[in-house]
Amino acid sequence: MSKKHLAEKPVKKKTSGYMRLHKMLSGIVRFFLRVRIIGRENVPTEGGMVVCANHISMSDPVAVAAAFPRQLTFLAKAELFHIPLLRSLIRALGAYPLDRRGDVSAIKNAISMASDGMPVLIFPQGTRRAGKNPADTPIKSGAGMIALHAGVPLLPVCIRCKKMKFRLFRRIEVIFGKPIDASTLGLTDLTSESFTAATKYTFNELCTLGGFEKNAPDASSAEEGEDSSCK
Repeated sequence: MSKKHLAEKPVKKKTSGYMRLHKMLSGIVRFFLRVRIIGRENVPTEGGMVVCANHISMSDPVAVAAAFPRQLTFLAKAELFHIPLLRSLIRALGAYPLDRRGDVSAIKNAISMASDGMPVLIFPQGTRRAGKNPADTPIKSGAGMIALHAGVPLLPVCIRCKKMKFRLFRRIEVIFGKPIDASTLGLTDLTSESFTAATKYTFNELCTLGGFEKNAPDASSAEEGEDSSCK
């Protein structure tokens, strides 16, 4: 798929309404989830990016959105949009449905939104890995693919908590790293190899932010694929 073909314009969200809601609710969310924010000064104040985070629980998008100083959008599995109350909440948070069987339109939307200056949240692990060392989990290459097609940086974000398992009122740390420009890594070709290398490099950086070291051999190698949904 070419960059021109992929970058179809989605319907834009009104950022003002989102940020008013964010201002009202983010403090409440951070209080109940006990979110501690580290490195928020590393988040660029403008421009598109792919926000690359590890995945512990269903609360991850909410925690990152509450910690993020700008409007954030993300891909969530399509089944979540069949639950009335949850559908309204995740849409308000900027979610778009992703069919796990292969939803090219959702990927096109993500690329287009990043190209238009929106931060797009992606979970390279593709599913929740509660209780796991993220450095030892397999990852998918969708984050690198979206960033390279959109021509935007990747922002590593580490979600860390005790035993890497979410519990209500258990402290959650959201740690923002510095943005990574794939072109500075020599990754400019729109190939699966470049997508994998960009994603793997960024995921390794987020593991470093959280102090996670790889134990299992070859466990964190990126897999080809575009499934970056919240499960």
